[in-house]
Amino acid sequence: MKKKMAAVFLAGILTSSFLLTGCGNSTADNSSASSSSSASSASASGDLLEQIQSKGEIVVAMEGTWAPWTYHDEDDNLVGYDVEVAQQIAEKLGVKATFVEGEWDGLLAGIDSGRYDIMVNGVDITEERAEKYSFSDPYAYNRTAVIVNSANDEIQSMEDLDGKSTANTISSTYAEVAEKYGATVTGVDDLEQTFELLLSGRIDATLNAEVTYYDYMKAHPDAEIKIACLDPESTKVGIPMKKGDETKTLLEAVNKALGELAEDGTLTELSEKYFGTDISKEAAE
Repeated sequence: MKKKMAAVFLAGILTSSFLLTGCGNSTADNSSASSSSSASSASASGDLLEQIQSKGEIVVAMEGTWAPWTYHDEDDNLVGYDVEVAQQIAEKLGVKATFVEGEWDGLLAGIDSGRYDIMVNGVDITEERAEKYSFSDPYAYNRTAVIVNSANDEIQSMEDLDGKSTANTISSTYAEVAEKYGATVTGVDDLEQTFELLLSGRIDATLNAEVTYYDYMKAHPDAEIKIACLDPESTKVGIPMKKGDETKTLLEAVNKALGELAEDGTLTELSEKYFGTDISKEAAE
């Protein structure tokens, strides 16, 4: 009788233990499944903003070699106007900005493939690019400078570029402008290479942002180069992202963030910090 009661008692303990263990596993599994389901739901929705906020980061493409837009300081920290603008946008989206650096020609391709969420790298808004990418509202305005050796007096207007040689990254707006005026463009990887070709006399001129020239001269005050002329038309700088329904809410959120940064004076402050003037307003021309 005692053996029978002991057996019943032991069976009861084992059953209770099994039920408790089963309940515990079910709760953990449900929690994990819920989390996994939430991430999958954001991914399945096709909404890029939801995906970004779900993973807690926005992947930002930039060169990291184009001062003062995006470059490395003496301690090798990634800094610049675009770096801080991107960080401010990420903060307003409630995520962190993860920067991926690369050569210009591969950055837009990375947007196409989905490796990067946005590109913040002084990208001029052109009709051709706007056909392929969704652009944010302008957050900066550029005036293109034709930069030549100090002794060069042959180029004094945009029209004088006809038949001359220049150097730029091939898909940049500056290359397009140079070709529009009849120049032959040599493809380069970055700004330093461009100025090396100019200073060595292997090209007649290079086109770049006026503020980039002044920044270069600040770092290289003895460089024997000058601005030959300025393009009378300023260009608008925006943030490109993949075009389509999946980026509509991201575009709206980025525009909202930029609007707030303009309204509270942050863009003006950052412009003056890196360029010495306010490039965030068209009137700054």
